[in-house]
Amino acid sequence: MAYIQFENIEKKFDNNTHALRGINLSVEKGELVTLLGPSGCGKSTLLRCLAGLESVNSGKIYLDNNDITGLSPKQREIGMVFQQYSLFPNMTVEQNVGFGLKIKRMEKKLIREKVKTMLDLVGLSEKPRQYPHQLSGGQQQRVALARALVMEPKVLLLDEPMSAIDALLRRSLQIEIRRIQRSLKITTIFVTHDQDEAMVMSDQIHLFNVGVIEQSGVPTELYTKPRTTFAASFIGHYNIVKASDFNALSGQRFEGEHVAIRPEVIGISADGKDGGDIWLKGTVKGSIPHGNVLRYTVSCGAVQFDADVLFDASRLFSESKDVYLSFPLDQILSLQ
Repeated sequence: MAYIQFENIEKKFDNNTHALRGINLSVEKGELVTLLGPSGCGKSTLLRCLAGLESVNSGKIYLDNNDITGLSPKQREIGMVFQQYSLFPNMTVEQNVGFGLKIKRMEKKLIREKVKTMLDLVGLSEKPRQYPHQLSGGQQQRVALARALVMEPKVLLLDEPMSAIDALLRRSLQIEIRRIQRSLKITTIFVTHDQDEAMVMSDQIHLFNVGVIEQSGVPTELYTKPRTTFAASFIGHYNIVKASDFNALSGQRFEGEHVAIRPEVIGISADGKDGGDIWLKGTVKGSIPHGNVLRYTVSCGAVQFDADVLFDASRLFSESKDVYLSFPLDQILSLQ
């Protein structure tokens, strides 16, 4: 049995919302697993069921070969960091981190040692006597993380802990959390609606959609091989086109309801000499820069495609310019 095992988990709320529908999910010891999906899909509800903050209507939850389905939160040995860090404003950093150990009546000397070790780990060794209002959002997040980790939980749960942090700091914290998780080898479940964040941080991703798991796999598998229209629309920026429309344009015979094509695999040129298995003539409708990538929107008959190319000032295509798009056959996916 896996270190964490969810078996046929069902959860309904009083308003008859069916939040989780027969969830079966395994987490191996030491993994960082991400529950990814839009708001209201059930990912945070499953996290709260594991923590004991929500009861399940049916099914079983196992941790380290023990059935914890009916245990109270304090019996589960699970640490959790929420969106709101809930730090005590009248306590210093070291007091916040050591609070749980103090409640356990651990001796003061040992508390000081453990708190110091944890503050070193999260990079706050120079701020033990600062108060939360004196810290940045990222520093507060690391205090909350240290407070959870100092209790030496079997599992760490992170419920969108970086949603209120600006984009630049968020990227550095993603790397920092991953470093800490790997150094401690602590089994971690991370909840986010941000697919880029999931790709950066995860060993495994479980994509949720209206209470079910739409697809599971390692990040590269979910990105390159989505199995459904929902997965393709949520992971990456796929062009999703009706198979019948694409077949009519290209002369191919793709099966299924839709085909999905990543914008970065589509070539664009003025003369149609850049290689590729399928060529379509189109007209540039616009372009949007994304850092070092320029995303063109090109109309081919009644179908529009987004094509991503490296920003090259010597090869810019103006709006209304006629161009050719090239498609490699092995990068066109048929979807359920």
